[in-house]
Amino acid sequence: MYQVEDLDIAVIGAGHAGIEAGLAAARLGCRVGVFTICLDAVGNMPCNPSIGGTAKGHLVCEIDALGGEMGKAADATFLQSRMLNLGKGPAVHSLRVQSDRREYSKYMKHALERQENLMLIQAEIVEIQAEAGRVTGVVTHLGARYGARAVILATGTYLKGEIIIGESQIPGGPDGMFPANALSRCLEELGVPLRRFKTGTPARVNRRSLDFSKMKIQEGDAEIIPFSFETAEAGENKVVCWLTATNETTHRIIRDNIHLSPIYSGQIHGVGPRYCPSIEDKIMRFPEKPAHQLFVEPCGLETEEMYLQGLSSSLPEFVQRAFIHSIPGLERAELMRVAYAIQYDCVDPQALYLTLEFKEIAGLYGAGQFNGSSGYEEAAAQGLVAGINAARKLQGKPPLILERAGSYIGTLIDDLVTKGTPEPYRMMTSRSEYRLLLRQDNADLRLTPIGYEIGLISEERYQRFLRKKAHIEEEIRRLRHTHLAHNNETLNAILERCGTAPLTAGATLAELIARPQVRYEDLAPVDPDRPALSAAEGKQAEISIKYEGYIEKQLAKVREFRRLENRRLPADLDYAGMTGLRLEARQKLAAVRPVSIGQASRISGVSPADISVLMIELEQRRRRDGTDE
Repeated sequence: MYQVEDLDIAVIGAGHAGIEAGLAAARLGCRVGVFTICLDAVGNMPCNPSIGGTAKGHLVCEIDALGGEMGKAADATFLQSRMLNLGKGPAVHSLRVQSDRREYSKYMKHALERQENLMLIQAEIVEIQAEAGRVTGVVTHLGARYGARAVILATGTYLKGEIIIGESQIPGGPDGMFPANALSRCLEELGVPLRRFKTGTPARVNRRSLDFSKMKIQEGDAEIIPFSFETAEAGENKVVCWLTATNETTHRIIRDNIHLSPIYSGQIHGVGPRYCPSIEDKIMRFPEKPAHQLFVEPCGLETEEMYLQGLSSSLPEFVQRAFIHSIPGLERAELMRVAYAIQYDCVDPQALYLTLEFKEIAGLYGAGQFNGSSGYEEAAAQGLVAGINAARKLQGKPPLILERAGSYIGTLIDDLVTKGTPEPYRMMTSRSEYRLLLRQDNADLRLTPIGYEIGLISEERYQRFLRKKAHIEEEIRRLRHTHLAHNNETLNAILERCGTAPLTAGATLAELIARPQVRYEDLAPVDPDRPALSAAEGKQAEISIKYEGYIEKQLAKVREFRRLENRRLPADLDYAGMTGLRLEARQKLAAVRPVSIGQASRISGVSPADISVLMIELEQRRRRDGTDE
């Protein structure tokens, strides 16, 4: 072993979590080393080359609002952009782009290379050194030691990774990379509670071998809405995607060979994602369903690889070929990459604080799939928070803890740390109790002030944000105070075209916009004093007015949530000695060590009666110590 240099923070892994962690910490002034097994895999997309999707698009916008990089990279390298769920309310509108896989990786690698205070290093980390319960450095496979006051684990699916295709079990990371076996052993020696999860990916096929005449075309949106609030030019769609579906022949081939599936034969021990099952799992779990939809999507402009979204599998190669060739448009498909499952080690996230620092090992942080989540967006969000908190701790600043009432990122981390996860965790809009408040379009209004306070949002960007916020607030006031007469023929014609009743009495513009059928833009012909707002500003004003009643109800819930979150629980509480608590509650509370009554109430196995016991304990302490809450 030989000493190279001392870092402030070592980031292990350069996937989506490691990238955001490294960039955030370096931008906050720390000396950072980002280590990766292969430089060519920085920002790799080993599964679907896309960013965003339902709830995931919310995460990307929140990452951007805080000063992260993912949204900018997605905007710069997308092939096709679509806003999902437009037939539903604005709370679930979610942006998704098909990305150019190699261009995205190149963008992120270059961002790391150009970042001041950051070194990007190709090396496998085999040891994390710690003394007296605190990390002190990392060691590479070549014996190089880097001192480090903090270490962020962003290992993705590399920890003791194992590729499984039928009966073949091959040690490896995604896309044929080396696994990280030594580090897994080191973490066990440090007392890190590891467990085994699994995920999978579909086959890739050559575009020239596909018959698109048998598929349905899927165009991108005419109006491109970027992820990043800083993207000035939205760009344009460069490709189309395609839809096809399985059929009874596909299902019969899979059922006839299900005994060869490692999932059903017991070869796979890791727990897989509930909401992204393999095609064989879908067919066995839903035998009544005659077809499963598949999306055929390009991997990039400079490659003929096409991704078969919805066709993840770990069946043997010959079975994969048979069922793929049974699908319309794929009868002559040339397989370029066979589908596979991958098992890997990850941590029980209940071993972490809400800051993502380990409770038992000071200076050690976890992020991304290492924490039991799935998805690029979930990983990037955690990486950003881990990088910020590691930097702030070294700088003697208070931690960043995003509350679940204020962001999907806060919901994600709170769910992982407080509730734990028995399977790879995927963000969904249904996981938030406050989803009408946590929309994609208002991520900057919610989080940019926090990003500015932390130091990741520039003064110039913050001033632009303040102007946007003022424009929206001023327009809402104007709409509420601008009255229109009931005998306005132009207005009544507009209302009839919108499918709503004409006026019988005067009304304000806000009252008209509050009607479900009427949009802000519909009223432009009768609103000559309308200011020159951006489309995003006008949309914000419209949503605020149209959903005012619902928003106020959720804000009331937020106030109650914050009341419980402000009831702090002392770190030295002896749960084992509280006779009023049930045994399960004592064990769960002692393991999680919640920081507040609110967090304690979300722990599985802690009942309302147990919360009452905690409230009584806090009151008794307050009286005994003579302190105010």
